[in-house]
Formats: sequence, structure tokens, C-alpha cells
Amino acid sequence: MSSPVQFRNHVKVSERHGAGEWLSEKVALAALMPLGLWLLSSIFTLAAADYDTVVAWFGQPLNAWLSAITLLTFLWFASLAWKVILEDYVTDPKSRGLLVGLINLIFLLVAAAGVFFIVRMALGSAPLPAGLGA
Repeated sequence: MSSPVQFRNHVKVSERHGAGEWLSEKVALAALMPLGLWLLSSIFTLAAADYDTVVAWFGQPLNAWLSAITLLTFLWFASLAWKVILEDYVTDPKSRGLLVGLINLIFLLVAAAGVFFIVRMALGSAPLPAGLGA
């Protein structure tokens, strides 16, 4: 038997967890605004730079930290957005749960790889292990 519908200030109270996810999206978006401006200015600054200049730029702790924070915040926001899309358009609960888990796993792997490469650049290492890439 379901519980009676609850109202607060004549508005139906959500029976799910949507309000928390909505707030998380807004917090991530608010954090991405200044980080995005910083990223754009950094991209314009480094657009014509050579490899050594870029490695030196990443070697500065503030730039490395802001790069990692920007990457993680963007991936968090993208993960939340894809979860909302999947919940809206995939009707089968089992498929939806599987796809949400898969999307979260993919974003977790991309975040781990991104932070790994940022740390390697910050430490002055080559971005790829020897023998990989050009």
C-alpha cells in the first residue's frame, strides 16, 4: 500500500531524489563558469606555445590543480546530465540501471586517466608511456 501524497506549501513533495540531483547539477554548473573562463584564457595563452612551454605551464601547481578540478567538475556535470537523459528516455528499469552504471564507469575511467595525465605533465613526464603514441 502506498503512502498518502504529501504536500508542503500546497506543492506536492517529490517522492524521489530529483531535488538533490538538480542541486548537484546547479553547483557543478556554477563551479564550471569561472573554471571555464580560466580554461579558455589558458587555451588562448598556450595556443602557439611549444611543448616545453606547455609542460612548464603544467608544472606550476596552481595550473595543475585547476586543470584537474576543471576536468573532474566537467565530468561530474556530464555524468549527472547523462543520468538525467537516460532516466527520461529509457523506460525499462533494468536497462536504465545498467546504462547509468555503465555511463558512471566510463566517466570514472576518463576522470582517472585525465588526472593521471595531468599529474604526469605536472611532474614533467611525457604524457604517454614510452612506445605509445607518436
